[in-house]
Amino acid sequence: MSRFSIFVVAALVFLPPQHARAAEAVITNQLGDSVSILNTATMTVAAEIKIGGKPAGVALSYDKSHAYVTAPDSGELAEVDLKQNVVARRIKLGSGPLGVAAHPTKPEVYVADWYVHKIIVIDTVALKPVAEVSVGQSPSGLAVTPDGKLLLSADRDSNAVSIIDIETRTVTATVPVGERPFGLTVDRTGHRAYTANVGSNDVTVVDIASRAVVGTATVGRRPYAVALAQGRAFVTDQNAGTISVFDTASFKLTDTIEACDHPEGIQANAYESALFIACWGDDVVLRLDAATLEITARANVGGGPRAFGRFLR
Repeated sequence: MSRFSIFVVAALVFLPPQHARAAEAVITNQLGDSVSILNTATMTVAAEIKIGGKPAGVALSYDKSHAYVTAPDSGELAEVDLKQNVVARRIKLGSGPLGVAAHPTKPEVYVADWYVHKIIVIDTVALKPVAEVSVGQSPSGLAVTPDGKLLLSADRDSNAVSIIDIETRTVTATVPVGERPFGLTVDRTGHRAYTANVGSNDVTVVDIASRAVVGTATVGRRPYAVALAQGRAFVTDQNAGTISVFDTASFKLTDTIEACDHPEGIQANAYESALFIACWGDDVVLRLDAATLEITARANVGGGPRAFGRFLR
């Protein structure tokens, strides 16, 4: 199945060589202490980059030139140059950096510190902290709205989502969700957020403007993360080894896909034609066709892949 339309392919032909690149996934391998750079067309690993510190969270800079990887065991954030495929810089942050998200238009990333219950704001030009925002207990997944105005934090041990005004660095609302929210995704419009609730085996859907819960979808055991494609939500069920699929209009479960041993990070590509899933227990990444719900390819990566965050470029 072609991943590009004729028009997109034609456009790429006329781009200058320095702008042409293969579509890639930046996969954090926690047990392998590395990042795998995966060509998502060929499903082959182009590079393996040593990180250390049991890397978990990942986010890509607004121009996709760098990846920012959290290393919880060493308390660091590593900056990976994706042109050279090397660690360019690293910074010591705190006791438990986990989730990470990048601003869509400026050089700024946000890191959730699990143990001190704060979001650390990083200026990526200087690679240094410029602010901290206190949130709920054990912040995990982070997501920025497409307009760059709001940052959302899944506060796992508070059973809530914090909504943060990025300009003022203040929490403007706290929304109760399900039990133990972990992964968090915002849709393309910036209207809704989805939390994977590990404790209650469901996904909470939050209307961001009204700061209210508008739906709940029951999924498989210990949901980890959520991705959106073609009007459906795809949820990695960590303990069930499945992907739960539900309709984002009705919140009704439509399909359950047998996937792998402990699926974790998941993201849809820009065309919403395929999803990529990191499988912790199998040391593989799967490619799932969003229309047919068939697994079309699998790639071997490093040990214990998590890919917690937005990892496609």
